[in-house]
Amino acid sequence: MFEFLFKYPPVVFAKGRWVLLGTLPVWVLGASAAVLAGVCGYLLWRRRGGRLGFRSAAIGALQSALLALLLLLLWQPAISVSSLKTQQNVVAVVVDDSRSMAVADGGRSRRDQALELLESRAFQDLGSRFQVRLYRLGARAERLESPSKLTAALPATHLAEGLKQVAAEAATLPIGALVLLSDGSDNAGGIDAEATAELRRSRIPIHTVGFGRERPQRDVELLDVEIPARSLADSRLPAQISFQQFGLAGKQAKLVVRESGKALAQETVTLKPDGVVETRQIIFNAGIAGAKNVQVTIEPIEGEESARNNSLTRVVNVEAAKPRILYIEGEPKWEFKFIRRAVEEDRSLALATLLRTTQNKLYRQGTANAKELEDGFPAKAGELFGFQGVILGGVEASYFTAAQQELIKQFVDRRGGGVLFLGGRTGLAEGGYANSVLADLLPVTLPAKKLTFFRDPATAELTPAGRESIICRLEENLDRNVERWKKLPYLADYQESGTPKPGAVVLADGVVRGKGRFPLLSIQNYGAGRTALVATAGTWRWQMQQPLEDKTHEMFWQQLLRWLVADTRGRVAATTPRLMLYDEGRIPIHAKVKDANYLPAADATVEAHILGPEGVSAAVKLEPDPLEAGDYSAQWSADKPGSYVVEVVAKRGSDEAGRDVFTFRREDGLAEDFHTSQNRELLARLAGETGGRYYKPEEFERLAREISYSEAGISVRETKELWNMPAAFLLILMLRGGEWLLRRKWGVV
Repeated sequence: MFEFLFKYPPVVFAKGRWVLLGTLPVWVLGASAAVLAGVCGYLLWRRRGGRLGFRSAAIGALQSALLALLLLLLWQPAISVSSLKTQQNVVAVVVDDSRSMAVADGGRSRRDQALELLESRAFQDLGSRFQVRLYRLGARAERLESPSKLTAALPATHLAEGLKQVAAEAATLPIGALVLLSDGSDNAGGIDAEATAELRRSRIPIHTVGFGRERPQRDVELLDVEIPARSLADSRLPAQISFQQFGLAGKQAKLVVRESGKALAQETVTLKPDGVVETRQIIFNAGIAGAKNVQVTIEPIEGEESARNNSLTRVVNVEAAKPRILYIEGEPKWEFKFIRRAVEEDRSLALATLLRTTQNKLYRQGTANAKELEDGFPAKAGELFGFQGVILGGVEASYFTAAQQELIKQFVDRRGGGVLFLGGRTGLAEGGYANSVLADLLPVTLPAKKLTFFRDPATAELTPAGRESIICRLEENLDRNVERWKKLPYLADYQESGTPKPGAVVLADGVVRGKGRFPLLSIQNYGAGRTALVATAGTWRWQMQQPLEDKTHEMFWQQLLRWLVADTRGRVAATTPRLMLYDEGRIPIHAKVKDANYLPAADATVEAHILGPEGVSAAVKLEPDPLEAGDYSAQWSADKPGSYVVEVVAKRGSDEAGRDVFTFRREDGLAEDFHTSQNRELLARLAGETGGRYYKPEEFERLAREISYSEAGISVRETKELWNMPAAFLLILMLRGGEWLLRRKWGVV
């Protein structure tokens, strides 16, 4: 209909430039239209005896518009547009040949639908006017001689890389346009702004033809699984699972966490309405030390379109390390005794304690040797930095020298350790911490007063953040966990802790009858480490007032202290930004190396030792970053799918500075099973930002006609007349007919 009214397809008007072919200048057209409008108004004004009402004005406006339109047609309007020269340009046709194109929509696979277009008369007509180059696209673009070679079996789709590869040929070939036949599924993170800008710089319009349904009819799909990459042995880990469904609302689905085929945890959920992204957290035990492949699965539901998108694997490095925590307490108390007992039952933590029995006497326990801590709390970085965590019990801030206070601060900020502050009659505000260097470490701003410690009962109540935190998880089920906290015995004492700092997270409030609530358990990140506050010395009642077999007290303290030290790294910290590789093996390896004082070590020799599947073994040297002291990096390629262990070892001279281990996994062919619906948004955005258009398969014939209008390649400028288009004559009839109808209704004016 558009072409019938306006003679040419919409793309001509979108890409063309309006011109007037008449010999007289444009200002004459404007002046003439103004004069004729004035004459019409004057004649109507005279006919109405010097009065000009609404009806006369409407008639005059229609007459003026008609005369202006006639004048415009006399000036011969036209549109100037660039079009490709036939047989002198190349049209690149890129066909997505990945496994997602094998999905059947409406009984036929997307590949078959694409083949039908490539065998159609419209495609043959395209070949008669241009040189057509056919490519198939997977992880890269590859020339094809015949559409029959398309298999829809490639394991990956990297749209950006493939299109940039084809566009690069524009440097030597007159490519007039690029046509992408795809479902828009991409395994490399989509087409980002940088890739789009590079494609736009090639000045080649990319036209896209989208295949497949834009949403499944009956399917549930895992969207993401987040699991900590590192863990201490026997830790309880949260698996944050995101999924959505279509066509299965209200049905029951079972989420299962497995490792080596063994179910570690499971939960049954009721599926929410179509398209709603649902997130569930399942807690499981990391088990013994080693590299673990943790698989999260939604058990297939009867009638589901595909079960291949119901499972994801993540790698977890369960470390054999036993972090050491230094606990200094200002006086003998029940809390000290029961915290020690809780840590002794945890085979993944080690606790060294300093208990002040009199003003000038300390009782040591858990030391590595007879000399350790014999002079009391460490005064040198080399001694304190050998621990991963520090607990400051009821001991005054003034007990520590200024140098020791600064050392504790650097233990967190530079070393990356964890510090826990406990309440007590000589702790927190009572101990002068508000006016010390250590005030910066606290996750709260302490009250500017004394008398903040009370030997009165208080109850613990989880905040919304605490309900989700693994630190406070006493029960696997969220609702049961909240109820269990409500039933805990009251605390033996409490301490007013002030107000949380902007970056802090309050996990539990202390509630005192008649006095309101205060932050009981708060945490925050600080520098390279983390800090926490427990504003009581009375959790021991959770042990004393419950049955002997109840492990609430032990579980809480073990989980809090594991959080405190789990991310405290040694002098070598090895990382990679991607622990999961899909269909490609390039992996960057980074390491930060520090000296004994945890300052950047720029003179180290760093090497990564890699072990992988099928006996893969490699040694890779990491090169220092010239701009960042202590930073080292390298690139390596994992050619085989499977799990890999990377151990990074740093040496300074002949002495070993430290070592660190991480794991990663490569999986091939998996990504194509996810997000198989047509990504129309990506295809339309790609076309729009490069000067092309998005088409449905049934519109391919129109694409073949409109593709000529391009400024890329070898083009010629054409001028297309518009004065004789049917829309102009129809508008003349409408203006004249409108005037006649108004005169019939209102009478002659």
